[in-house]
Amino acid sequence: MPYELLHYKKHAKKHIHLGICGSVAAYKSLELMRAFLKSNIHVSATLTPSAEKFIQPLCFEALGANKVYGQMFQGEFPFDHLEPSQIADAMVIAPASATTIARLAHGLGDEMLACQALAFDGPILLAPAMNPKMWGNAATNANIETLLNRGFFLTEPESGAVACKDEGQGRLARLEKIYYDSLALLTEQDLYGKKILITLGPTAEKWDAVRVWTNNSSGSMGTALAVTAWLRGADVYVVAGPNSQYIPQDSRLQCHSVTSADEMYEKCHELWDAMDYGIFTAAVADFKPRAGLAHEEDTSSFHTVKFKKENHADGFDIHFTPNHDILKSIGQIKKPGQKLMGFSAESGSHTDELAKAVKQKLVNKNCDIVVGNFISEAMGKKTNKVYVADKNGIEEAWGTMSKADLAWDLLSYLESV
Repeated sequence: MPYELLHYKKHAKKHIHLGICGSVAAYKSLELMRAFLKSNIHVSATLTPSAEKFIQPLCFEALGANKVYGQMFQGEFPFDHLEPSQIADAMVIAPASATTIARLAHGLGDEMLACQALAFDGPILLAPAMNPKMWGNAATNANIETLLNRGFFLTEPESGAVACKDEGQGRLARLEKIYYDSLALLTEQDLYGKKILITLGPTAEKWDAVRVWTNNSSGSMGTALAVTAWLRGADVYVVAGPNSQYIPQDSRLQCHSVTSADEMYEKCHELWDAMDYGIFTAAVADFKPRAGLAHEEDTSSFHTVKFKKENHADGFDIHFTPNHDILKSIGQIKKPGQKLMGFSAESGSHTDELAKAVKQKLVNKNCDIVVGNFISEAMGKKTNKVYVADKNGIEEAWGTMSKADLAWDLLSYLESV
């Protein structure tokens, strides 16, 4: 997978039963299984006879599936078709073929995976993969609708070119999306109904037609918070500066891309009134270049014209003007019942200095919680170590943990304040 996935201690020792159907995309289920295993989720697997034409059960056994079920009447145990319902927390069928979807919709139990799904009383996620014409067929549509009405979950296929060179919707969804949709099946929906605004990434302030004033924020902490809140059932509204993080596309997870601090300010204020919580992780530029060089009077075309170094061989000066303080401006209009979490990234190394900055921000920005960290311990890393203070006077230094687990704990903390 091209993107780094989030792995949570909360999901360790959970069990997913993975079903694999006949499809050119069957090989991708191996990578999906490895992602589950990296989260310390137990994985068992069943391949349909058609799937075994594309990939062998031995591949799953070799990579850590325990166990891999055979076909009907071929196994050592007579009740293999019932076992997943007794041991697994969720079932994920990826890729799911039109044939298996039809079997499940019509209650047919003529092969092992179909029997296991019919006997499974936990959540089942389908990730279909098939030719676009098959996906668009009225029978397939009816079968999918039937299964959704029965409580199945669906990761819709993507649009694009498929193996037969046809174009359209039918290609297996990206594995990151299937992975997170699967984790959602294992996650208590304790934030259901909450609307949460989250800012992330840097801002980029133009100073000519091609150059910007920005910073090195990756947006990884904000992404962890956004994905975690969504997994726990919240409606999440992300306002993101330029970044390369993966955020799943979903009706409950809206991502609004912006570039400058002004754009982020406008979008946050547009969304804030309907929010329950606001979590502001974005590294917003405190200043932006003023249009034109310090000595120039005519600056009307400065942002649309490329600056030429030949005209300034001895160097040049640029003046900066303040940007909006987005967190402070939201804190000033926060209503009773709304909660606000701010972040403070500092360049020092002494905890007492960090604590002072956190407490100042808590008061000055009217936050309920402020989370502080040293830039050297967070930027560009998968882990973070923070100092947390809340409006009730509680201050705590939290040890190093993954950003995924930190996001989980911070959301729980915000709920409790």
